[in-house]
Amino acid sequence: METAVLIVVLVIALALFFDFTNGFHDTANAMATPIATGALKPKTAVLLAAVLNLVGAFLSTEVSKTVSHGIIREDSMQGELFLPMIFAGLIGAITWNMLTWLLGLPSSSSHALFGGLIGATLVGVGVGGIDFGMVLSKIILPALIAPLTAGIIAFAATKIAYSITRRYDGKPDGRDGFRWGQIFTSSLVALAHGTNDAQKTMGVITLALIAVGWQNSEQADPHLWVIIACAVTIALGTYLGGWRIIRTLGKGLTEVKPAQGFSAESSTAATILASSAFGFALSTTQVASGSVIGSGLGRRGSTVRWRTAGRIAIGWLLTLPAAGAVGAVAALLVNWLGNWGIAIDAVLALAVIVGLFLRSRRDAVTSANAMSDVAESGLAVELPDTPPPTRRQQRIAQAKAEAKARADAREKAKAKSKADAKAKADAKAGAKSKQRAAESPEKAPVVTDRADDTTGEEPR
Repeated sequence: METAVLIVVLVIALALFFDFTNGFHDTANAMATPIATGALKPKTAVLLAAVLNLVGAFLSTEVSKTVSHGIIREDSMQGELFLPMIFAGLIGAITWNMLTWLLGLPSSSSHALFGGLIGATLVGVGVGGIDFGMVLSKIILPALIAPLTAGIIAFAATKIAYSITRRYDGKPDGRDGFRWGQIFTSSLVALAHGTNDAQKTMGVITLALIAVGWQNSEQADPHLWVIIACAVTIALGTYLGGWRIIRTLGKGLTEVKPAQGFSAESSTAATILASSAFGFALSTTQVASGSVIGSGLGRRGSTVRWRTAGRIAIGWLLTLPAAGAVGAVAALLVNWLGNWGIAIDAVLALAVIVGLFLRSRRDAVTSANAMSDVAESGLAVELPDTPPPTRRQQRIAQAKAEAKARADAREKAKAKSKADAKAKADAKAGAKSKQRAAESPEKAPVVTDRADDTTGEEPR
């Protein structure tokens, strides 16, 4: 019993630390764009995101139910094996989160968690321990559909935003006003992040409490103290700021105009909030990146850099299996060595966390230097310096060209008419002059052929 209590405490502590890493890992999803466009100052942005993450964690528990009563079949595990497997899965998720944080890669914390839990369960129990139908419907399909949906919404929203603000009279279009709108939309993304990502840690802790008998398996909702602990932890992680991820996302997004940022954030928030209501455990990173690419394509003349977009997709695909592999190794140690394996896992996890943190201090990233690198998601869309004209602008230009051509034709016709009239007048005057000369020959001037004049004398 004492061992079980110790393992539960370790699982809860590790789950809360994962929640903390999730907070600073995903801060950039909501705040990189308004920071980059100047809508919010960096520290103000992370403080606002922290508060809204805290509030969002209390708004829904559907995603928590998906984690605690969906992915892993609790009845397939023996009681003494269940907690160590959760512990091993959390190690896999945290290791991947810390590594990608060090590298500044905007990977999915959600998929890291699911990958770690699935990998550990496969080693500890086997295929029968995973509800693959739930994994497919609640994790895999949303991971494929949500970024595409968010991208389509952002594309349409960007088109609409540009069409209703476009001016043809040379006056300012007022699109800088979208910076103010970004404060609202980025806040909505942070709120949505709280409703989705904080729930995953609640689900893990609830799963551990059910395994040890401290919570009835029929009770799907997490305890209030679990909700408060997870909400405060993810808010604290958000406030400290994942400046490395913000650095990666932010600078590349400076090419995203305020209208695009507004559209991308609106799409991200709408997609995450709708998914949270249905209990879909989304990756906010994938949704945010899909929205950024979609909003970029919404600008005229933009094209996709498929190689860069492919690198982003590969990073998404690697997260779940990579975290799963680490979780599986940790689970193997538990299977081989029992409680000693748990102790070794704890020591190795602590060593990895401390080692990665110390390594990050060599080139520390703070709010002062967070905007120095280029965003992969921003680079996935190539935007021209001067966008091509719209169809309306083309029609206006064509109408102007046709009007100018007609005016030129009229001027040429007038000039030709004047020339013809002048030619007729000259011809008429010449004819009259010849007629007068014929009627008065004695007054006609004497003309000599100078070519035949060999005398050199003047004519008389």
